[in-house]
Amino acid sequence: MRLLVCALETSSNIHLKELKKSLNSDVEFVGVFDKELGTPYMDLSNLAIMGFIDAIKKLRFFFKLRDDLVELAKDCDKVLLMDSSGFNLPLAKKIKQTYPNKEIIYYILPQAWAWKRKRVFALEKYCDKLCSILPFESEIYTQKDKIKYVGHPLLDEIKEYKEELIQSNIISFMPGSRRSEIKRLLPIYKEIASKLENKKCVLIVPAKFSQDEIKDIYGNICMFFEISTNAHKTLYESEFAFICSGTATLESALIGTPFVLSYIAKSLDYFIGRKLVKLEYVGLANILYKCIDNTVLHKELLQDEVTVKNLFDIYEDFNREEFIKNVHKLRDYLQKGSSKEVAKIIENE
Repeated sequence: MRLLVCALETSSNIHLKELKKSLNSDVEFVGVFDKELGTPYMDLSNLAIMGFIDAIKKLRFFFKLRDDLVELAKDCDKVLLMDSSGFNLPLAKKIKQTYPNKEIIYYILPQAWAWKRKRVFALEKYCDKLCSILPFESEIYTQKDKIKYVGHPLLDEIKEYKEELIQSNIISFMPGSRRSEIKRLLPIYKEIASKLENKKCVLIVPAKFSQDEIKDIYGNICMFFEISTNAHKTLYESEFAFICSGTATLESALIGTPFVLSYIAKSLDYFIGRKLVKLEYVGLANILYKCIDNTVLHKELLQDEVTVKNLFDIYEDFNREEFIKNVHKLRDYLQKGSSKEVAKIIENE
């Protein structure tokens, strides 16, 4: 089977890597994905964008990429789209208009429950199978036969979970995976690390970064941090973590490591985001936990709230015992990993 894949994000490719383990060996990936999964049409390093402004600058490039992928779809049996709705939804529309009988599967759905609910109609119109990774997600869809909760991919990818709090002198720092995120948070994280006496401060760096990229993006960090590229292992070994908003916050929650979320966006991006997104919380772990217990799982600091004092106060006052109890509820709520279920949908088993 030839499967056209469009996975533009690093996180999507981590999920795709796990999915491939559950697919038959004769499934060949074509399209945009990490090069360690095959021979992609486009290298992911050319696609990294952050925020509304960066996306606008690359519009012409993405229009051409969309047209190229539609052409590639002609010789593929099925289509798998992952996340990145700003690109993948127009791609789904054009593929379906060009090849009406081509089956399109969407895995890691856009967060239509948070903003732009009209995307639900486009997903139902242009996609044949919708693989949901959030238990509540299907509530906003009308064509229930198209959407299925398949489990959450992190429950496939995380190998060690804490059943109780562990004693450790390790503190983890995850300032994000994009240059702009890192540049905003790293100076604050450095100052926190300098205040944590008798602790081993570990900076978790995306495995995709080369040594030259680490030096260029992070600068002189050796006097503040040790470096790790194994996020799950380091989070498991840590007693606490300081984390930028993103998938890492849910990873830390599921692993069982207490943490505080901090996020600083470009002023314009933050203003636009606040106008469009009407959510009480930013962190996915908090959004999910509210469905269980109608309360918060972890603290969140945004924009001007992200100060050394505020972060350090949360670290010292965090109720760690309550956190680990609540984490068990979160794991039970998500139930299972998603890779095997998605593989069955792709292969029609």
